[in-house]
Amino acid sequence: MTPTPDDEFKIELRSDVTVELVKHSAADSDVLFAARVSTAGEQSLDELNKDPERSKGLINFLMRDRHGSPFEHNSMTFFISAPIFVFREFMRHRVGWSYNEESGRYRELQPVFYVPGAARKLVQQGRPGKYVFVEGSAEQHELTARSMEESYRQAYRTYQQMLAQGIAREVARSVLPVGLYSSMYATCNARSLMHFLGLRTQHELAKVPSFPQREIEMVGEQMEAAWVELMPLTHAAFNTNGRVAP
Repeated sequence: MTPTPDDEFKIELRSDVTVELVKHSAADSDVLFAARVSTAGEQSLDELNKDPERSKGLINFLMRDRHGSPFEHNSMTFFISAPIFVFREFMRHRVGWSYNEESGRYRELQPVFYVPGAARKLVQQGRPGKYVFVEGSAEQHELTARSMEESYRQAYRTYQQMLAQGIAREVARSVLPVGLYSSMYATCNARSLMHFLGLRTQHELAKVPSFPQREIEMVGEQMEAAWVELMPLTHAAFNTNGRVAP
């Protein structure tokens, strides 16, 4: 392997994230099944589904009074592609989550990097704990995109040079920035996902305000869109009760 000449050196710049629901075992009936065993013993799915209004009311009661364990008897696995800095925030969520991320020790990392899109607010105003983000100027957006691309090109060029000289992938990767895209499988249940969404998304119905970084919020929005299709009653109760996880 030899270093790539500058005129042939290519990197990919992205401003989006990828979220795909790859498998699941998750439905509102899972919540009912788990909750009713405490009062009625084992029940069939027909029994669980024969009174929709009662089922809706039970799920809302569980959410409102924060009886959380019935929301754990389900599973969703997502494939996520996002910048590394998103994953560093993601892995603050540990209870009810499992992760497997691609490894720079075992494979050569590809030159795909993050730059903010035109709609991304760039300027932070105010003191810590009481600040807002506002749109940047055209000059600030241009500077951000140009500076990031220059930095990414230099970092990936150095990475390739180190690999070409026989330096181990696990060492060479150290020169790469957190704007590099990585990918992972993330598995959770509805309760753990609700905790994630309560912190990592902004929503008009939220009782507790949250101020997530926009890039992880983009991931959360796509995960929520998949979840609502699987568990609409649970999602509705989550919103009705202020988006506070039970």
